[in-house]
Amino acid sequence: MLLYIDPGTGSMLFTVLLGLIGAAAYSLRMLFIKLRFAASGGKAQISAKKIPIAIFSDDKRYWSVFDPICRELDKRGMEVLYMTASPDDPGLNNPYEHVRGEFIGAGNKAFSKLNFLNATILFSTTPGLDVYQWKRSKNVDYYVHIFHTAGEVTRYRMFGIDYYDALMIAGDHQERDIRQLEEKRNLPAKELVTVGIPFMDEMATRLASTGPAAEHPRTVLLAPTWGPSAIFSIHGGKIIDKLLQTGYHIIIRPHPQSFASEAELLDKLMKEYPESDQLEWNRDTDNFEVLRRSDILISDFSGVVFDFSLIYDKPVIYTDPNFNLAPYDAWFLDHRLWTFSALPRIGQELNMENLDNIKELIDACLEDPRYAQGRQEVRNETWAYPGEGAVRAADYLMAKYASLTETKNEGSVAK
Repeated sequence: MLLYIDPGTGSMLFTVLLGLIGAAAYSLRMLFIKLRFAASGGKAQISAKKIPIAIFSDDKRYWSVFDPICRELDKRGMEVLYMTASPDDPGLNNPYEHVRGEFIGAGNKAFSKLNFLNATILFSTTPGLDVYQWKRSKNVDYYVHIFHTAGEVTRYRMFGIDYYDALMIAGDHQERDIRQLEEKRNLPAKELVTVGIPFMDEMATRLASTGPAAEHPRTVLLAPTWGPSAIFSIHGGKIIDKLLQTGYHIIIRPHPQSFASEAELLDKLMKEYPESDQLEWNRDTDNFEVLRRSDILISDFSGVVFDFSLIYDKPVIYTDPNFNLAPYDAWFLDHRLWTFSALPRIGQELNMENLDNIKELIDACLEDPRYAQGRQEVRNETWAYPGEGAVRAADYLMAKYASLTETKNEGSVAK
């Protein structure tokens, strides 16, 4: 999962402040545009020609989510504008004839542009629409969200998906959670479309064509997320000590956000545990190869748990998932999270009591056949239509675009 813990109330207040500043800037800019419009005798335009389908990605790592869908839309000749907040996003140099990449700035600069966007459909994996800085544009007809990992839709911070018009989902448990949130908040029912998980389809195809890794020593991948409930915050360097004592090859791949939010902690750990023949620190942008050559994954509530288990068909060791749900949509649910029922079927829990026996834990996960059966059960529950995700997503976007433009054209004729 991609759940992470809020650094504190101060951070939330800072975000609210940024939202207020962004709203003020938005209002001033709109006033300026309206004045310019009036001064030009009504000839100035607030925005350019309407974009058929616009995509927004707040980070370059989500290109893997959009790439297969862009490729499918390109095959059908649909014009797409791919907007990103990362200047080095690979989507900016995509090979598709009908998909144009554009860097729109980072942070509030990106949201400011989105707030004035003129498009029929805005398609994104970013939560928080109409909550803080990112406001619904009056010139966008329909907002569609797709999730960037398997698991819950309620792992986002509160109200993360409330104001989207449609959600692309991957399993029945996601629909159940969404409908419960809508009922509790008296929200209109969103359009839910089960498409599967396109980026996992893509990775599975890549893995099948590449084949298994070459013969290698037993390799353990430690890939924690960040925050006060993450592995390094709880166990510190002790977990690295215990892993080195196993004699296995150890790869440590921290969450990218750790290098920004926990720089001091990581600097300390990397100095205390420098690279060697047995230990390596991994920061590859593309995690395909490091997942392929690892035999088992140790993580906490990072989404990589499901990527590794369901795509690469390997066991995992996970930390205690009973963290504070208060900042998240999951807090509103009347039932236990689906993830908490899935994890015991694909691996074993790591805790303070068994950390000293981590070698035995690793060996048991790798050798017990019940986890292979559990992975298949979980795969069936949260990965609908394997291999068809991009096609189904493109089918929906094309059909929705046709419906929206047809309705608008009919309205124009009626007038």
